[in-house]
Amino acid sequence: MSNPIKLYNFPKSGHAHRIELMLSLLNLPTELVFVDLAKGAHKQPDFLALNPFGQVPVIDDNGTVIADSNAILVYLAKKYDNGTWLPEEPAAAARVQRWLSVAAGPLAFGPAAARLVTVFGASFNTDEVISRAHTLLKVIDAELANTPFLTGSTPTIADIANYSYIAHAPEGNVSLEPYANVRNWLARIEALPRFVPMPRTVIGLQTHA
Repeated sequence: MSNPIKLYNFPKSGHAHRIELMLSLLNLPTELVFVDLAKGAHKQPDFLALNPFGQVPVIDDNGTVIADSNAILVYLAKKYDNGTWLPEEPAAAARVQRWLSVAAGPLAFGPAAARLVTVFGASFNTDEVISRAHTLLKVIDAELANTPFLTGSTPTIADIANYSYIAHAPEGNVSLEPYANVRNWLARIEALPRFVPMPRTVIGLQTHA
């Protein structure tokens, strides 16, 4: 690799953390480029040229620019891994895709939205998004009763796509206490070599850093 992969990120973004974590797990040289969302840097012409949707994360891999966290996960696994993080076998690949869809749907509209209320002042219906979060966590907890990771015995990008916002759900007043299997799963991911955490926000149920 001629240069580090540039990751345009914002430290409190779970979507950006997915990619920072994946890059670290793959042991890829990375240059973090801070995008100041609070000051609207993501809406400036130079950033919109990278991602017209005006969202982090974006990577620039020596001229290959990819936006959208799930798309970036697929790209990194396809380019830099040997099929463990994103299996080629059709049924296994489908299992991963299912959880990428969960990350873009129920996770985004549940735990991630609840955290957006407390951390960023988003105007969602708090009770509604917390309820959605618990509905999702019940399903995940039941599925994790049978496997250590979301799609089977080894971690895939499915786990990375869902980790950050579930790990930080308490910041959005979503308790993980009822979900022992989920908490054990989080611990397994955190035990992976080269794991990097997302900075915690002291808010909601997260009362200590």
